[in-house]
Amino acid sequence: MVPRPAQARFYSRLSGFRWRLEQLRERIELFFRHVRDGAEGKIAAVPTGGAIAVPHGLTRQRRTVIRPHKLGDVKDALHHIGIQGLTVYEVKGFGRQKGHTELYRGAEYTIDFLPKVKIEVVVDDPSADAAVEAICKAAQSGKVGDGKVFVSPIDNVVRIRTGERGSAAI
Repeated sequence: MVPRPAQARFYSRLSGFRWRLEQLRERIELFFRHVRDGAEGKIAAVPTGGAIAVPHGLTRQRRTVIRPHKLGDVKDALHHIGIQGLTVYEVKGFGRQKGHTELYRGAEYTIDFLPKVKIEVVVDDPSADAAVEAICKAAQSGKVGDGKVFVSPIDNVVRIRTGERGSAAI
């Protein structure tokens, strides 16, 4: 095989890049056209995948940031009220707690970002308040830095394996 000149390889890569850039422009244009023309509560089918809108208020997502050692208690409390799935992230952050200082080998260090655990749970509306109460009871120590629970609506849920949608997919 004869090697191609460097200029030809450059233009071949450049044309491939231009093609990918054009595909991205088309997707962005389709998205903004949907946002401009679409009605609230509808989701358009876009080239990256489609979705079907579900009435607002069907499900709620709970995002919780708590102390790491309280994770087991919160998991047990959610399991006790019948919530089967959750997602856990190890995160760092601060709020009113504002970090602390530590002494290490004679030097003082300020630790601004404290280790926390973020839990995400998606539940049906009927069990939404019970989930918040269970999280609050299990994570509460009465001290600054216990965490927060953020509640937001979920428009649609799709189980990838079976294609189930809405509350059947939870």
